[in-house]
Amino acid sequence: MKTTDLFCNASVEELKQGYTQVEDNFVCLFCGKKSEKGIVYSEDGVLYEAEKYMSIHICKEHQSVFDSLINLDKKLTGLSDHQNSLLRLFYEGKSDAEIQERMDIGSSSTIRNHRFMLKEKERQAKVFLVLMELLKDKDKRPSVYVAPHKEAKMVDDRYNVTQDESDKILKKYFPQGTNGHLKTFNMKEKSKLVVLKEIAKRFKANMVYTEKEVNEILKTAYDDFSTLRRYLIEYGFMDRKPDGSQYWVKDSLVVKGTEESKKEVLEEDTQKGIDRRKELKQEYKQIKTEAGVYQIRNTKNQKVLVVSTPNLKTINGRHIELQMGGHKNKQLQDEWKQYGEEAFVFEVLDVLKENEDGFFDKTGELKKLEAKWLEKLQPYGEKGYNNKKNIKK
Repeated sequence: MKTTDLFCNASVEELKQGYTQVEDNFVCLFCGKKSEKGIVYSEDGVLYEAEKYMSIHICKEHQSVFDSLINLDKKLTGLSDHQNSLLRLFYEGKSDAEIQERMDIGSSSTIRNHRFMLKEKERQAKVFLVLMELLKDKDKRPSVYVAPHKEAKMVDDRYNVTQDESDKILKKYFPQGTNGHLKTFNMKEKSKLVVLKEIAKRFKANMVYTEKEVNEILKTAYDDFSTLRRYLIEYGFMDRKPDGSQYWVKDSLVVKGTEESKKEVLEEDTQKGIDRRKELKQEYKQIKTEAGVYQIRNTKNQKVLVVSTPNLKTINGRHIELQMGGHKNKQLQDEWKQYGEEAFVFEVLDVLKENEDGFFDKTGELKKLEAKWLEKLQPYGEKGYNNKKNIKK
């Protein structure tokens, strides 16, 4: 999983629950899926309010918060491979004797020593957090940095830009003002982030655009609009549907540069937003959740991952996971990074036909449907990303 700004700035409590609240939405810290306050969500025939649904989502799609965190890169957890394995076994409730056998550790006393060292690491971490909080309160000369946008896919030294530096970059590359034409896009990555954030302000929040509309707006900034569009998506300023039919700005903070203009946009779109939410609620009541089997296909080498799901609408969540670098299938994630997002397509293979007369074992029938497609496509080895030892992904 790539480290997002949202994840990095989450509190300990938010990390423990696996999601945070952004305005009227609850956002999963591991894949970016959102649930909106006031909307009722259905999962396996049960209705949940937005926050509870987010907890259900984390359990179903990420197993648990613990599993998601323990699978992070060691640069983020600070754990050695040995410590990582021990924590997993402790979490599973294994006894010292079981751990001793599983890890081939000499004696139970060695395991007890490891437990002690991990508790010591916990105490040190608490002290360090307090020290940083006290430093934050005491520091009278904090550096004035431009805050990364909320949907940044990777926060690194490219975001190490002060407000003064940002102003100079914009003046250099927008000689006629930031609403004018971009001089060139041949610049350092740090400068690109500043420029892209400014260009993203030309789009409105809570508004969906066609690709043609996006291109027309980007033409006002630069002739090579396709490059700008690709970078806006790559760096997390915009998102789109897998088929490219719809685009939207991901971070509402980049829509306008001042509180006054943000207020203006909000007032302009308030009634439209209320009406749309009513529409969505009505549509949701009428839409039946469909289960089925789909594939993620690499168009470069034709390898596929076959997946069954009780709700085909969750396909978009898998797309987000791949964008964020957090998909559970490591081989697929690696090739996504190697070939690029454009090389992959999501295709529904089959929709489960449910028997509405009498008892229907939806879970069992879905497994059979998945088995049928696994047998037909054989997506293993050179032909795919599925693992015979662990068919269910």
